[in-house]
Amino acid sequence: MATVGLILAAIGGIGSLICFIMVLIKMFPAEGALKGVLGIICSLYAFIWGWMNAGRFNLQNIMYGWTACIVLAVIGNVLSSMGAQ
Repeated sequence: MATVGLILAAIGGIGSLICFIMVLIKMFPAEGALKGVLGIICSLYAFIWGWMNAGRFNLQNIMYGWTACIVLAVIGNVLSSMGAQ
């Protein structure tokens, strides 16, 4: 079970990174360099900004995917920690 959890966590983490980069690509021209760098430093800001501007910048599918990847990573981490006991 721990191996399945690690695989799920890895898939969720890689998917989150890809979605994060895609949101940053939309954020830099829209908000400028300062908020773009803030998004790099604080990914929670980029996540919230992405949901707040999902309709404006056509980010709905990316944000659904990012949210699903976060949930998948959490489930994977829980499964891998249960297998370690």
